[in-house]
Amino acid sequence: MVTPERLIAPEIAARYGRALATVKDVWRKHPDWPPALGRRGRWAEYDAAAVDQLVRRAFLREVPPAEGDSDDLLTIADIVSYTGLKRGTVDADISRGRIPPPDDTKHGVKRWQRATIDAVMKNRRGYRRTRDTQPPA
Repeated sequence: MVTPERLIAPEIAARYGRALATVKDVWRKHPDWPPALGRRGRWAEYDAAAVDQLVRRAFLREVPPAEGDSDDLLTIADIVSYTGLKRGTVDADISRGRIPPPDDTKHGVKRWQRATIDAVMKNRRGYRRTRDTQPPA
């Protein structure tokens, strides 16, 4: 029987080019973080495949593969489907200037080229932990 590859926090940080503090203080607190499989010294070990799946989905925000031509025009609803972001997030990004003005506004419909959205997603920040809700001591 083949045992799954196990990683500890410093190895996870090195694998994805992130600071150890990011892995310990942000990533491991994500609600979908895989359970520890054991310990290696002072560090908990995690299944490498499960960690990789979560990191790619929640933290790296890889640009989705193109489903058409880079000149295709996408409405806000299309952007939501294409990127997997929530509608409110897309609306907020537009209002805050994180998504540039539309490439086309014919007939009163705002539309962006797929290449524009790909560039936005490539530079988009990943998951950020919410603040603790405990009152200060």
